[in-house]
Amino acid sequence: MQQEENHHLQKGALSWFLLSVLGVSYVISGSFAGWNFGFSVTSWFGMVIAVFLMGVMYFCLVLCLAEMSAALPSAAGGYKISRKVMGDIGGFATALAVLLEYSIAPAAIVIFIGQYLEVLWGLNGPLVYALFYITFVGLHLLGAGEALRLMLVITALAILAIAFTLVALVPHFDLSNLKAQATVLYSDQALLPSNPAGIWAAFPFAMWLFLAVEGVPLAAEEARDPAKDLPRGIIGAILFLVVSAFLIVTIIPGATGAYMVGSYGAPLVNALQHVLGMHSVLAKLVNLVGLAGLIASFFSIIFGYSRLVFAMSREGYLPRFMSAISTRKVPYWALIVPGIIGFICSLSGEGTLMINIAVIGATLSYILQSISYILLKQKYADLPRPYHAPGGSKTAFIALSLSLLAFTSCFAYDFTAAVIALGLLGMGLVYYLVWGSLTRHSQ
Repeated sequence: MQQEENHHLQKGALSWFLLSVLGVSYVISGSFAGWNFGFSVTSWFGMVIAVFLMGVMYFCLVLCLAEMSAALPSAAGGYKISRKVMGDIGGFATALAVLLEYSIAPAAIVIFIGQYLEVLWGLNGPLVYALFYITFVGLHLLGAGEALRLMLVITALAILAIAFTLVALVPHFDLSNLKAQATVLYSDQALLPSNPAGIWAAFPFAMWLFLAVEGVPLAAEEARDPAKDLPRGIIGAILFLVVSAFLIVTIIPGATGAYMVGSYGAPLVNALQHVLGMHSVLAKLVNLVGLAGLIASFFSIIFGYSRLVFAMSREGYLPRFMSAISTRKVPYWALIVPGIIGFICSLSGEGTLMINIAVIGATLSYILQSISYILLKQKYADLPRPYHAPGGSKTAFIALSLSLLAFTSCFAYDFTAAVIALGLLGMGLVYYLVWGSLTRHSQ
């Protein structure tokens, strides 16, 4: 594989529609597992409130990112703005938080893929993880346009599986099923939540229905018309995800019982088995296609981390060699090196721990990017903006407030994951301060 002298990606490879599909594919695996555990900490209505608040947080964040990425399109995504308004350290802290999310999430997803394969065909373990990393990193090496068109097919299969599940469950919907039974601390015994702490504790689970959609701007340099396509792409993705999130958290517990959904390992499949029988053909089909949902997110997040690492390397945050571009216009070291690190993390077999670490990185990045938007409005009011977020700084303040609540809720759910995440972020900041000092000294 030959390296080109420049450091530019393949321009014009992605339309606004492919950008929307990319945003959905980042998130789609969260529809197949994880969100349902929120019913173990709150009632159905409490979960709906949590999903609503997290949906508002993501929608506001996406509007701000749409404005920022259209004004300054870059593979750096939102952290380029953070660097502009908060300096090098602020920019690196934002980039590091996003990198933690995007480098750890694939490790969690490949573990879940292994669990699906074990149920289907008895296959799991390090060899499976290695095979998936090698295969999908290899596909990305073929080129952005080629890789994301394949992702379109995989994502479409996952969406169809969700649609078929919801349609099959609608005839079994009963309002009485939405009354949850108290099983753990924070739970409610009625339809309406009586304990606000339960809603707060459900935030991390509600986030799984939206997590990583903010990665669409990482494809900015490969969009056909960034000023128009980025806002359309990311807003289109979040609108689809908001609608699907409310359908999922209403129809599935309404057909099977909210208290039961909270204990499901694969909520879509288990719900179909509950109403159609353990040997349901549709349940088996959704179980198989559910694998496509996991693969779609695995595939697209690899794309996201490669563009982020490429940008961080190009701008001096990471070693320069990681911004090398192949003849196919893809950053090959930015694909390979984080893939090796992710594979090593996957050997732990702790998928839930990995995803919780990723959520900490995500919420911290939301806080920093919301602050960046507010500062950008104050310091660079005259910066040309092809797109303006409705509400401006008020929208950013909503995203910031909800991001702070989501960040604190992560500590309530998994304190160990939060400590590990903060430790990794601290190590990253120390690395940058030492690396930056050495770089400045060498100059």
